[in-house]
Amino acid sequence: MTKELMIESAKNLKKALPLMMKYSVPTTPSNYALWYHYAAEKNLALKESMDNLLANNENCPPIQAESLYREHIRSEEENATLQLRTSIEKMMIQLDKSIIDTHSDTNQFQESFEKTVANISKVEEEGWSIDEVIGLLKNLEKDAKQMRNATRFFGNSLSVAKSEIDSLKEQLVQTRHAAMYDSLTGLFNRNAFDTELSAYLKADTKGLCLILCDIDHFKKFNDTWGHLLGDQVLKAVGRKINDGMRNGSTAYRFGGEEFVMLLPKTNVRIARHFAETTRKQFEKLTLKDKRSGQMINNITASFGVVESKSGESITELIARADDYLYKAKRLGRNRVLPI
Repeated sequence: MTKELMIESAKNLKKALPLMMKYSVPTTPSNYALWYHYAAEKNLALKESMDNLLANNENCPPIQAESLYREHIRSEEENATLQLRTSIEKMMIQLDKSIIDTHSDTNQFQESFEKTVANISKVEEEGWSIDEVIGLLKNLEKDAKQMRNATRFFGNSLSVAKSEIDSLKEQLVQTRHAAMYDSLTGLFNRNAFDTELSAYLKADTKGLCLILCDIDHFKKFNDTWGHLLGDQVLKAVGRKINDGMRNGSTAYRFGGEEFVMLLPKTNVRIARHFAETTRKQFEKLTLKDKRSGQMINNITASFGVVESKSGESITELIARADDYLYKAKRLGRNRVLPI
């Protein structure tokens, strides 16, 4: 996270909050996200839709605002979660209906069966004819077939439900995985990092070190060889970082070409040595551009290393690491600070 990005974020937030107050918008997370992106004026489709909405309303209608959030802001992971919940609800409704129908059929069969049993006792007492006995047995057979069909239908419903449950379980695993992991590098994502670091700081963990890493001149990879090779660079760097994780340390893709590592129960000296080892590993990376056949072997990165202080916030800790990272870039890149 660069200083420029922090300044821009603060500016957008200062624009968004007064607008939310002006249009009586509840301060929910989704509304914050919607109005922040609207204030940023980078999502032109959102801006146009919101402008049209506000032009025709004194307040911002919540349902229409929610619709804009779903259309322009909500992530694929959120959509997947919503679809999963809808599928579960639909399956439960269908299964509940099958249970109710089968229970009703069972009660009807029980009543009919009890009546037939009572009639059987009358066969000898009242001297029923052969035709009457045959009719009684036919009714019993008819009821038995209906009950068999009902239980067979219920059994099929259970089989279908089990299959759907197995599928939903798999979707749930994938959704949880997507919510925690970066799809490109396989490392934990920014959301996972925020959650993890927040827990560390809340517990006031001693000896927690944070390493912020940024690939040097990454834009040149994309501009020179294209975004596909840029993605290969990110994957390769992510693998190198992940291979070096030891003793409870974890790695995350912070965003773009930035990565972050959390090292618990350590100190700046050890964390700095770890970062230096990782930096040297990057220098050994070699990739091949499939289009030109050219070998890419000039991958480097800059690092900022800090140890958390008691009572320090997430923003303060990251800002200190970012300061060191910025200085490393300014001093020529491909280095670890502090020395």
